[in-house]
Amino acid sequence: MANLPYAQAAGTLESMLDKIKTASVPDNFSPDFVSTKLLMKGGSARAIIPFIKKMGLVATDGSPTERYKQIRNPNKFGRAIADAVREVYETLFEMNEYVYELDANELKALVVEATGAEPNSTPVRKILATFQILCGLANFDGSDNEVESNIEIEKDEAKPTPIIQPVYQQSNHDSSSKNDGINLSYTINLNLPATTDVEVFNAIFKSMKTHLMQD
Repeated sequence: MANLPYAQAAGTLESMLDKIKTASVPDNFSPDFVSTKLLMKGGSARAIIPFIKKMGLVATDGSPTERYKQIRNPNKFGRAIADAVREVYETLFEMNEYVYELDANELKALVVEATGAEPNSTPVRKILATFQILCGLANFDGSDNEVESNIEIEKDEAKPTPIIQPVYQQSNHDSSSKNDGINLSYTINLNLPATTDVEVFNAIFKSMKTHLMQD
């Protein structure tokens, strides 16, 4: 039977994760850091530290991991929590890869099946509470805001510059040349710079007028 981990107090776990997002990264995630910097005192807060380690946020020596740093980034928080949940509750995800979408009764039945524990036992209740709290914070859709933002920026930068094709006809110098003269036309392809400065466009067309439309 699987030994599924859980936090002694799921609400305290949620509060600690929230405080980690805004506190500075310590050299050592110790009980002193939790009580002094996170302002979470008492035995219930200290009891969460082992579970924080199980989530892969803190190494066995107490040093914060890369995942710890990720959850401090609002754009990566949900994905980092989702990765942690998949690792901590790997057994449940092996039984149902969409376990995070199950309703309360279905989830409870799966936990009871995995652990072999009594349905109304304390471990089952705490496993359910911990899992549901974490799933409420996690983003399981495989993306994050930061990646989406970068994609949008790249799409904007990839937009082609419009090409303007003005056609100019050479003016005739006198009326007698209307029938005998040669009419010339020019097709000019312009690659305009990516700018909204009107002065830049004015300068371009003024230069064209000077060099191409002289009598």
